[in-house]
Amino acid sequence: MLDSSEHIKFIISLFAIVNPIGAIPIYISLTDEYRAEDRARIVRITPVAVVAILLVTLISGEFILRFFGISVDSFRVGGGILLLLMSISMLQARTSRTAHTSDEAEETADRETIAVVPLAIPLLSGPGAISTVIVYAYKAKGISAYLITSAGILLIGLAIYLSLLAAPYIAKKLGRTGINIITRIMGLILAAIAVEFITTGLKNIFLPLT
Repeated sequence: MLDSSEHIKFIISLFAIVNPIGAIPIYISLTDEYRAEDRARIVRITPVAVVAILLVTLISGEFILRFFGISVDSFRVGGGILLLLMSISMLQARTSRTAHTSDEAEETADRETIAVVPLAIPLLSGPGAISTVIVYAYKAKGISAYLITSAGILLIGLAIYLSLLAAPYIAKKLGRTGINIITRIMGLILAAIAVEFITTGLKNIFLPLT
């Protein structure tokens, strides 16, 4: 059963991984030549897609671990390493997914599809976010815990919607430097969370050996 501090930690870690503000430059570059109604449609579809992906992961996370015979501690270490790599990239204020995003965007003819690919996945709800949700899904016991965790995911969806909606204004006010600073702060938070994931997983794995 997760206590209130665990739920808060989950929301903060997920927000740091998703990093809606950091996705603003990519969103603006992808929709630069789009009509206003096209951009408005993408702003509506993207958060819905992210929430749907993460909620499905939340519900099926424990089943996935059991199906593949993976212990939660092994998954915690693997997810922690993945988050640490993401945090290093964020601390350098560059994202490897940006180039990947551009490639996928060029292959997408239908403008609406960029709301799902690449914006929703892999940009916002990528492997790091999915790994985090699976780990917390394993710890969430009881309907109330799932409801609270789901509410946290809905809050992330709302944050994505508001960020994309205000993207032109935020980009104008913060500029590239301001967005890079926020991305670095999120990366620092994410690095600390990743280290905790790894150390907790390793401690539980090697504890029986001692």
